[in-house]
Amino acid sequence: MNKQLVAYITSAYPDKNFTSDLALALTQNGVDTIELGIPFSDPVADGPLIEKANQLSLRNGFRFSDTVEITKEISDKVDLLWMGYFNSFYQQGLDKLLPLSKQLGLGGYIIPDLPHEETLRYKELFAQNGLVNIAFVAPTDSKERIETIVQDAQKFIYMVAYTGITGSGKDENLEPFINDIKTFTDTPVFVGFGVNAKTAKAKAKHSDGVIVGSAFIDILLQENLTHTQKIERCCELAKVIKEEINA
Repeated sequence: MNKQLVAYITSAYPDKNFTSDLALALTQNGVDTIELGIPFSDPVADGPLIEKANQLSLRNGFRFSDTVEITKEISDKVDLLWMGYFNSFYQQGLDKLLPLSKQLGLGGYIIPDLPHEETLRYKELFAQNGLVNIAFVAPTDSKERIETIVQDAQKFIYMVAYTGITGSGKDENLEPFINDIKTFTDTPVFVGFGVNAKTAKAKAKHSDGVIVGSAFIDILLQENLTHTQKIERCCELAKVIKEEINA
């Protein structure tokens, strides 16, 4: 099976048009799914690079409507998920936001700070609108907990490669943990946190795909590069990672 590559990019950083152009270019260069990050003032699960991009986007005047406009622009050409902290979505009113997301052609949500028990409260609303809410599992979860979390998991399971924040390249033997997950579900398992060109092959070894964020954002934060150069370098990185995980 062709292993999948999910790319996280920060919405409207440095601006809306750039985000749309980058998402489309990445999709043509090995990325299977775009995780469009909603800038938030305290992104607790994210490392310093993504936090900085969040802050810069907010400083530039980011509005939730920017993400809606980007989604309108690209959703017919890109497999798209919104990644954000629950407060960002809650403030919009989920009973209105989820039907809007369906209209926009969004595939679903990734909400790292919403515990599994809380996701159940919104399960029917997601189902009514044909949207997935990506499940998270971590090495600290017991087998019983994993079974509970993954029983209704859709699209893919976001496997946190270690306990910590995104962007640090910590190395762990993930095989036993992935095997535990796979005893309870056929849903693909994607590894996130600390995935870059050097670590991708190892992280993908026993999984079905990888999720890469900080490695792309690192390029976007390089002020000496033009917009075109940033897109070119991100596409080069995507190609390298896609080749590595499928080698």
